[in-house]
Amino acid sequence: MNANKVLDAKGLACPMPVVRARKVMKEMETGEVLEILATDKGSVADLAAWSKSGGHDLLEQKEEGGIFTFRIQKG
Repeated sequence: MNANKVLDAKGLACPMPVVRARKVMKEMETGEVLEILATDKGSVADLAAWSKSGGHDLLEQKEEGGIFTFRIQKG
């Protein structure tokens, strides 16, 4: 599944990946997918919790070479 938008949050510390993701998600339509790239280890728990509390679906979460990739579908 391709992402509708990609957010590059690499190098940003907590809570900035979530803050930026929230801003981008507000501009998206229900059902669209946001891909987020982050390097902060705290973003794993933060983005998972934010997705759930916001009614969004965390479709995928992976780590490769120190970069965490999240795919979140807007609920």
